[in-house]
Amino acid sequence: MSVLEIWKNAFTDAQNTLEQFQAQPQIWQKLDDLTDFLIRTLKRGGTIFTCGNGGSLCDATHFAEELTGRYRKDRRPLPALALNDPSHLTCVGNDYGFKHVFERQIQALGREGDCLILLSTSGNSENLLLAANAAREKKVQTIGLLGRDGGKLRELCDLSVVVPAHTSDRIQEVHIKIIHIAIEAIERHLFPELY
Repeated sequence: MSVLEIWKNAFTDAQNTLEQFQAQPQIWQKLDDLTDFLIRTLKRGGTIFTCGNGGSLCDATHFAEELTGRYRKDRRPLPALALNDPSHLTCVGNDYGFKHVFERQIQALGREGDCLILLSTSGNSENLLLAANAAREKKVQTIGLLGRDGGKLRELCDLSVVVPAHTSDRIQEVHIKIIHIAIEAIERHLFPELY
């Protein structure tokens, strides 16, 4: 296969993944619900927490920094925190085991009225499953941005949005679109005077 064919195949595959995602039953309602969850969290003074592993943690971090920083418009920062502090991750990973790194942060920081977004291409990472359970105990709403069939997280989250693809790269490409559009929707809703 030539390099040009690799490029063409990858773009075609990405386009097909996005089309399959959009063709899912109820997907538009789920995306509307996702936006509603986040807006309600912010309106009641809650914090949006995000977490994931590897590239999904990078996307989770990106989500939080776009809310606390700037997306398209200058506006007040919005309360969001990616659970990515390396000192916490290595402390808890060393003392309790890696499966507890997000769970303990939610136990410490989560409050009723907050929202936790869990990003996972498999939906089966043990540290995310424990975080989702900790969120439930703290009455923190959960949103799963998932892939493949959603894994075990699909049923643990209050709202699950699943990208029905089989490779992490394609799944994460749709996740980042969801992240960007959710932030735009939040900005347009909370700061209509800026648009």
